Formats: sequence, C-alpha cells, structure tokens
Amino acid sequence: MSKKYVASLKKVDRTKRYTLDEGLKLLGEVKFAKFDETVDLAIRLGVDPKQTDQTVRGAVGLPHGLGRNVRVIAFAKGDKEKEALAAGADKAGAEDLIAEIEKGWLDFDKVVATPDMMGQVSKLGKVLGPRGLMPNPKLGTVTFDVATAIKDLKKGKVEFKIDKSGIVHVAVGKSSFDAGKLKDNILALMDAVTRAKPQSSKGNYLRSVTLSTTMSPGVKLDPVSLQESEE
Repeated sequence: MSKKYVASLKKVDRTKRYTLDEGLKLLGEVKFAKFDETVDLAIRLGVDPKQTDQTVRGAVGLPHGLGRNVRVIAFAKGDKEKEALAAGADKAGAEDLIAEIEKGWLDFDKVVATPDMMGQVSKLGKVLGPRGLMPNPKLGTVTFDVATAIKDLKKGKVEFKIDKSGIVHVAVGKSSFDAGKLKDNILALMDAVTRAKPQSSKGNYLRSVTLSTTMSPGVKLDPVSLQESEE
C-alpha cells in the first residue's frame, strides 16, 4: 500500500457505519489521486446468487449521469440504423458490425439491438456476454425504439447485476461531482436495487454498502440510514 493510501485509511473508522452525508464528506477527505476518479458503490445483498429465483438485476437512469462519454453501438439496419446514428450512437450496423466485433473490435461501452437483429447478434454471445454487453430486453437494450434506448444510455443509464459473491458493483459518478449530485445518483441506484428484491429473499436484504473511489479506501455506509434517505 502506498503512503497516501495508508494516510487516507487512517481517516476511516472501520468499525463505523456512516450516514450517506457523512460518507460523502469523508470520501472527499480520503481521495488522493490526481485524476478524476470513478466513484463506486458495492452493495452486499442477503440473497443466494446460486438460486435462479434470487437473481438481482436491473437498470436505472442516474439523475446526473456518470460524468464521462458513454460509447454506444447499435445493431440495426435500414431506417433503424439511421435512427440510431441520429440519436447519437457511436456506430451502427448489421452484418458488417458483427463481423467487425468478431475480428476483435471492442471499443464501446454499451450495446443496443433491434429485436430482428438478435438472431445474428446471439453469435457474439461468447464475446459480449462475459463483458456484460449482451443486449437484453429486460434492460431496455433490445427494442425497436433505439433512439430512446441510446439517449438513455448516453445520459447515464446504468445496469446492475449481482455477482457470484452476492455483491452488486456499480459506478455512480466521478470524484469531481459535488456531494449533492453523488447523493442523488446513489439514492436513485439504491431505490432501484431495493425494488429489485426477489420475492423469495427472506431476512436482511441490504447486508452492507461500501462507497469508494478508484484509488481510495472504502467507506462503509449504514444500510438503515440509506433506506430512510430513500423514503
């Protein structure tokens, strides 16, 4: 660990669960990187990710976006391809775009597809799937309304999905954001995750919530206080 990290770590009480306002204030004190870091939230949930009926997944539009350019591509053809480009897609196409990705091009962050393209896009499952880039109708990324989907992603719509450890990791902004913007984004995400609670989940759903920047130590938040803030 670097000296700067150790110095920052000393400012964090590891036994305390901070309120969101306290956590955001502390985060501003422990960040030390010279670049504009990403602010992340790690939410440990009281579900069993091995059970198919306890999968937690969804998408939410962050009120203040992510503070960075989101590169979106669209699998579409004809008028829908033109619509996608007009809506701000960084690249759009059909067989030609699929061939380009098969050759190794992956210079994008999000993917949208029209339903009629999914039969061909499915060939890219082994490439897009592990990276969390496969279009999904449940997340609004498989749709004929490509313009709305692209604009939402560009504005900062983020997807969340529980991992094998029962944790949801999501970026909620940049360290250059003021506390108010980060708070709005975090509460929007927490509300979406709370609403995504499986009916089969029993007991304590929000086990722990940790806030951090790319380089900083984690600041543990009080889940009960967060739920009260949502309300």
